[in-house]
Amino acid sequence: MSDRYIDFANSSFGHRLVGALGLPTPVRLERWQAGRLRPVDGALLLGGGPLVQPVHAFAHKLTEQIYSYGAASAPGTPWIPGHGPKVRAVVFDASDLTSNEQLKQLREFFQPLMKNLDASAHVVILGRDPHSLGDPFAASTQRALEGFSRSLAKELRSGGVLQLIYVGEGAEDQLEGALRFFLSPKSAFVSGQVIRLNACATQVQDWTRPLAGRKALVTGAARGIGASIAETLARDGAEVILLDVPQAKNDLEALAARLGGQSITLDICAEDAATQLIEHLPDGLDILVHNAGITRDKTLANMTPEFWDAVLAVNLNAPQVLTKALLDNGTLHDNARVILLASISGIAGNRGQTNYAASKAGLIGLAEAWAPSLHERGISINAVAPGFIETQMTAHIPFGLREAGRRMSSLGQGGLPQDVAEAVAWLAQPGTGAFTGQALRVCGQSVLGA
Repeated sequence: MSDRYIDFANSSFGHRLVGALGLPTPVRLERWQAGRLRPVDGALLLGGGPLVQPVHAFAHKLTEQIYSYGAASAPGTPWIPGHGPKVRAVVFDASDLTSNEQLKQLREFFQPLMKNLDASAHVVILGRDPHSLGDPFAASTQRALEGFSRSLAKELRSGGVLQLIYVGEGAEDQLEGALRFFLSPKSAFVSGQVIRLNACATQVQDWTRPLAGRKALVTGAARGIGASIAETLARDGAEVILLDVPQAKNDLEALAARLGGQSITLDICAEDAATQLIEHLPDGLDILVHNAGITRDKTLANMTPEFWDAVLAVNLNAPQVLTKALLDNGTLHDNARVILLASISGIAGNRGQTNYAASKAGLIGLAEAWAPSLHERGISINAVAPGFIETQMTAHIPFGLREAGRRMSSLGQGGLPQDVAEAVAWLAQPGTGAFTGQALRVCGQSVLGA
């Protein structure tokens, strides 16, 4: 649905009025458009330590405009504050910072940039996981990057976003895939996140169709976020299999026909759901997206057993049971990707959603707990935690709560189903086996939780 406040704030009269009143002026975010060839439409600025070198090796695939700043040895055309072009994307390598004194490099690099960033700028800071460092002072310094990056993300304007990526030893060759996502409009509603990349043997072969040759199952796919996920996976080359309840059969079959995919109508909570699903998947799966979910909101004092049981059954028990069955049967292939749709409610909690928040936190816990053993088969499992997303469900929220949900993020607006779908599509890629057991928030850096 339309966000009338953004429409008004970006009109000529509205912009002057909200500015005079000191109200926020959220901008319309730049999102990925069909036919776009490069992730970065503008200047890419590189700076910092040794990880800049491997980034520079593929930077020409991201954009034609590559600049350097802050180090005489940094690759690219030197960028001069106030004289160079507005910067659309930034990669700063802080992985070699090991002392408190060296943290001043963050201020020295970023301070001149703040007034020279283009609209919808995407910033990435690279570091090393503090848990991997033996020196407590070095670990402390790298951990300081989290506070800096999350705070700086909240200072960005005009739709800018910022992420911190901890690059594990041997994961340098996975930077291209990560930066293709985090420096592009595909991550328009992701900000203030801390990502951990580890070594991964698989790579994307064709960036125009990174999911080509892979079969993907999406549950709850008939409409809303599920439909957008299916469309995005198909756009990226996957053969999609769409699942939803029998009541959604017409919408499901229409979408499957449009995407050239297959539809399955099934109650995922049925006792024989796993058996039925396996029978529908004789050729196996490479990508499994558990999107199906329901809400039955009540404060705990008024929560009925039926409301509690229904939410836990659909949102948590079904993904557990079905995933285990697909793994045990061999239907889920080696090097598969499992993506669980969680929620920021599962991270920060939400009044009236004890059942829903418990189920979504359980999905995050499932990804964390299952990741180590699945890694032996090259399988990654992650959760995506959306914040306020503009859907039919949020359209029915009372006006005051809906406006609060939209504005309570660094970007000052709700996200779109496409934003969640882009995150899922990235996690579904072969190379994102480097990212596992984690929760990626698609929430515009919501003030709820970290």
